Amino acid sequence: MSKPQIREVIVVEGRYDKNTLAQIVDATIVDVGGFSVFNDKQMLALLRRLAQTRGVVIFTDPDGAGFVIRNHLKGVLGAGRVLHAYAPDVYGKEKRKRRGGKEGKIGVEGMKPDVLLDALRRAGATFAGMETPERGEAITKADLLDAGLVGDGSTAKRNALVKELDLPEHLRPNALLDVLNLLFTRDEFAERYCQTAQTAI
Repeated sequence: MSKPQIREVIVVEGRYDKNTLAQIVDATIVDVGGFSVFNDKQMLALLRRLAQTRGVVIFTDPDGAGFVIRNHLKGVLGAGRVLHAYAPDVYGKEKRKRRGGKEGKIGVEGMKPDVLLDALRRAGATFAGMETPERGEAITKADLLDAGLVGDGSTAKRNALVKELDLPEHLRPNALLDVLNLLFTRDEFAERYCQTAQTAI
């Protein structure tokens, strides 16, 4: 069975993440070498160019360190097509490691193939042979406010929705809004999740 082809360049933290993804997708995968990307001007220049020409999918680990790298890249890349794939919070350790990470979460390299493919689809990555459906009206910050997902006392409701959608706990409201717009139309969100968000503990 052939691997699905993805048009965008997938950006990961390290070589083990790259090796894992290379086994399940046919795509250009760039590993940025973890925190070293912060001072790697050549790598950042390459990623900016790739974002403008091919588009990139940032796919870092779901822990705090992964979000620091993701947010740095998001700020540096600026213009261009920048998508975000999120691995869910799964606790344990990768087989090659003696012990788990600081937060006890499995990174991209330890995720199952179907979980990684689902994360790429949810990010809006372009799979060869699959047409991108037309999106309806976008979900706005005002919709999140109406649903009780931002503002005073919203943390528990937002955490409940993040858990229900199998997204990492470090997701900020702006990133959550981006993900919701990839997953749902405004009408679907209102129908399926506003009530859940309003009644979540």
